[in-house]
Amino acid sequence: MSELITTPAAPGPDSAGEPGPWLALHVFYAASPRPMLVDCVRPLVARLSEEGLLAGYFFINYWLEGPHVRLRLRPSSPAAAEEVRRRAEQALSGFLRTRPALYEVDSGFLKDFYNSLFDIEFPGEDRTRFMGEDGRMRLRPNNSFREEPYAPEYAKYGGPAGVELAEWHFRHSSDLVVDAFRTMNLHLRTVLLGTSAQLMMVMASCFLPEEERLGDYLDGYYRFWHRAFPDTGFIGSEEYERGYAELAPPLGRRFAAVRAAVAARELKRLPSFLRGWAEHCLELRSRVEELTARGELCFPVWEGPAREDTGQERTEPADAPPLVPLTDVSAVLPRLLSPYMHMTNNRLHVTIRDEAYLSFVLGRVLREGVPGTGPDAGARDVPGAGAGGPGRGAGA
Repeated sequence: MSELITTPAAPGPDSAGEPGPWLALHVFYAASPRPMLVDCVRPLVARLSEEGLLAGYFFINYWLEGPHVRLRLRPSSPAAAEEVRRRAEQALSGFLRTRPALYEVDSGFLKDFYNSLFDIEFPGEDRTRFMGEDGRMRLRPNNSFREEPYAPEYAKYGGPAGVELAEWHFRHSSDLVVDAFRTMNLHLRTVLLGTSAQLMMVMASCFLPEEERLGDYLDGYYRFWHRAFPDTGFIGSEEYERGYAELAPPLGRRFAAVRAAVAARELKRLPSFLRGWAEHCLELRSRVEELTARGELCFPVWEGPAREDTGQERTEPADAPPLVPLTDVSAVLPRLLSPYMHMTNNRLHVTIRDEAYLSFVLGRVLREGVPGTGPDAGARDVPGAGAGGPGRGAGA
């Protein structure tokens, strides 16, 4: 197998210099985003970075108004913004012309699925700007793109300092996923879920090394997704139970080995694919702790996630809920772990249903002490992940 080799991440939020404003492009592409990310976005970002025009980038997948990739590019300076925009538009136009997505979403299962999401996430008045004349979610033309305002999610990530940290992390996560698409057989469901499970293991173990806290967190993460989609069938329970027995032993052994390597800071036990991710996640945790100690991470007084489209601007309306500093790192770490972990799965194109399933299985193997997960298991190196790596579902 080919080991995943990530490209260098952008400088951290403590770097000098004043970059330009973020450019946000929504690329509507009703097909796997893999070819666009590997053959268009990756070379575009590489060229702009080599020429000193780019200070950062990341992408997410989204469904509103049709499946699309939200590509965010940050020019290295305000003067570079127009050239970055021109290059990006040129690259995207060329890709969509030569590799158009052939599937249309205006009928069939996916249209109903996206409308179900629309009804759940936009139940109020704010839905009207996304609705067509038929009262359902409007669909943007396939194989098209448009520029949109970039609205950082200050409420979700901890205010301006938290958003800046998230943007730094998102570049690393985006690089990791693009290189995974390039070097691994992620079009195979077993490999995709195995990769996702191992990345979740590593990040969760870095943020919450205590076994009981980690178990509580994973159980709660599964329950959150179950509550978020009630009565839809998106998130299972009985079928999760049925698949558990087969997955539990190999997944439990892998999880124990990952946790032991992270706890001992012996990351050389991990394959390079996971080792680089663990190094990044430990640095990310350290930065979260530093910002928390300085009182720079601010959250709304309510609990709960924010949608991608409800980010609070720096200049907030008078009636916006206030953001207040949260200085208890034990509360901040799980609060940020959830969106960090979810957005990596989002980039991998792992469904929410599968993400909930993996959190269910990981929490349960941790709780039940599956045979083969005792102290001796942690002494072994963690096997690599790749074309023949993870087995059925979430790892072998």
